Amino acid sequence: MEILRTPDERFADLPDFPWTPRYVEVDDGDGGRLRVAYLDEGPADGETVLLLHGEPSWSFLYRHMIPVLVDAGLRVVVPDLVGFGRSDKPAQRSDHSYARHVGWMRQALLHELDLRDVTFVGQDWGALIGLRLVAEHPERFARVVIANGGLPTGDRPVTDAFLAWRRFSQESPDFQIGRVVSNGSATQLPPEVVAAYDAPFPDDSYTAGPRVMPALVPAEPDDPAVAANRAAWEVLAGWEKPFLTAFSDGDPITRGGERVFQKLVPGAQRMPHTTLAGGGHFLQEDVGPELARVVADLVASTPR
Repeated sequence: MEILRTPDERFADLPDFPWTPRYVEVDDGDGGRLRVAYLDEGPADGETVLLLHGEPSWSFLYRHMIPVLVDAGLRVVVPDLVGFGRSDKPAQRSDHSYARHVGWMRQALLHELDLRDVTFVGQDWGALIGLRLVAEHPERFARVVIANGGLPTGDRPVTDAFLAWRRFSQESPDFQIGRVVSNGSATQLPPEVVAAYDAPFPDDSYTAGPRVMPALVPAEPDDPAVAANRAAWEVLAGWEKPFLTAFSDGDPITRGGERVFQKLVPGAQRMPHTTLAGGGHFLQEDVGPELARVVADLVASTPR
């Protein structure tokens, strides 16, 4: 497996992102090792909140949420998925699979960091990967918050917006990460923020992960990830611990996806689910502090 590593100087002077990355290594599944970057902020003895980003963003997406959660006395762990941010980047699209991404995060977060009693927050692919970890290791997780994310099994039609995005990601010769995040946000991102989303990708050779991930979403029943996702849903159908949805009101890709969780997950019953006004797909950019307060309030109101 050919592995690329973004030069550190690409991450100099990022706006509103003062935190120092930490690193663990995981097996790449092909005989080599991958470096996974993460942030670990707040009191070490605080309750742990895990923020998992999606595609094509990285931990920079959570910069407006981290201070709110730390001020609430919480420990905040924010990894970069393999292929994104400061984490190593397998260079070929064929190096990436849904199962591998789940395995890489399992190694990094549960084996290397040994996270326990976690409040999980997932958006986009962060939900697809993180919910698999929740279902496979329910004893490690105390609460779940899903924001503009899902756990598809190919049984329901995906939105036209997602199909258009998947087609663009696979076919467009000009794949500008920062512009993608900006277009998926309700607010207009300033040039320095757009540049920060471009920072992990010096050229197109680094973008195999962001490029291929939309094609890995199990949108059809015969997708190779469907069996594992259905098994995860069987666990979630018995999940009694707090499970909260906090979707935005302006995401054409995941709109309405919260209803399946509210209906099928026992821990979602009688929870204060919320719809955050003014948020696009990347609601962390648009209403990040508001989402962070939702998470902090959930932790405070549901002591272990």
